[in-house]
Amino acid sequence: MSNAAQTASTGALAPISSIHHAAYRCRDAEQTRWFYEDVLGLPLVAAIINEKVAGLEKDIPYLHLFFALADGNTIAFFDEPDGASEGQFQRTAGFDRHVAFLVNTEKELLEWQKRINAAGVSCHGPVDHGIVRSIYMYDPNGLQTEICLRAPGYDAAMAEQKKVAGENIRKWNARTRATKEAKFGAAALDRRTAQPSTRKK
Repeated sequence: MSNAAQTASTGALAPISSIHHAAYRCRDAEQTRWFYEDVLGLPLVAAIINEKVAGLEKDIPYLHLFFALADGNTIAFFDEPDGASEGQFQRTAGFDRHVAFLVNTEKELLEWQKRINAAGVSCHGPVDHGIVRSIYMYDPNGLQTEICLRAPGYDAAMAEQKKVAGENIRKWNARTRATKEAKFGAAALDRRTAQPSTRKK
């Protein structure tokens, strides 16, 4: 979406410019640093020790790690062992959670796959999704990690998808509504308010 289009959809508000970071729990800070810095080449730019959770004022010590991408945005992790369990780090399906990074050429994609496999991390693909080609692996925390390449014609394909996005949601919801109601209840599907925040203002 262009800035002009986003401004139109938010009225007088300035558009949200980008993702600052996505954050996940990790089993161990050094193990996570090895994967993201040594294997994926994302420099560690911060490792902040906190003694309490800001906004909640709870005494929960944790380490907050940040790894930088080339565009300046970051991926972050929390090392907080007291509240962690091994089950939180089991491999999950890509539908449940995954993070995808971007490269610019097929050569780069294949070179990254070779490097990742050489580091002893199983990396499969490339998988052709039509609009992107992707390689996949898991980080030490069970997070599915993807590196993708935009296919030729990506922008045009996404422009066409934008035209039918709203209608496709309506079609999909009509097709799946009964299944979702049976699983979650109609009230959960119809709710248009966020869950209340537990953080203090």
